[in-house]
Amino acid sequence: MFEHLRADWQTYERDIWRQGLWVMAVYRFGQWRYGFDSRLVRAPLSFLYKLLRTLSQILTGIELPCEVKLGKRFRIDHFGGIIISGDAEFGDDVVIRNGVTIGLRRTGIRGAPKIGNRVDIGAGAVILGAITIGDDCAIGANAVVLTDVPSNSVAVGVPAVIKPRGNRKAELAQVLAVGLGNPGAGD
Repeated sequence: MFEHLRADWQTYERDIWRQGLWVMAVYRFGQWRYGFDSRLVRAPLSFLYKLLRTLSQILTGIELPCEVKLGKRFRIDHFGGIIISGDAEFGDDVVIRNGVTIGLRRTGIRGAPKIGNRVDIGAGAVILGAITIGDDCAIGANAVVLTDVPSNSVAVGVPAVIKPRGNRKAELAQVLAVGLGNPGAGD
């Protein structure tokens, strides 16, 4: 638990006032308590976890159950209105913002999203169902994603339209070349 908390401390730039860090501390405690085999020891820890989780939800507006599978350097950039299903899975270096919902598509039907590595999820995005978001994707603000998103893609709109993510260096070079008036550069 302490190794993960140290990594979270660095992820949140050693800023004790970041609400995402508070939520991560409660999440780590919730996972840590599962390491005890004795029900006699685990029962009071579970009670304490439930109190801390409720307090955390009230103070931050973030619901992150300890059953969620998180990769390394998971970061909540802005707090408030974030709901994550306990069945969800996240890869490494995922960033989410305020108002994000990640969960089940329909009540009673299991299956939450699996988010890949280096995914950036914009404010207000909704990702629902047993879908997979590939590596290096961007989910636009207020996008509603109900289908798989392949790696290196951008999902925007309601319902989300999926577009391949371009090579940023090549696009920048093309824009600069066109802006400088190089003939044939924009072809």
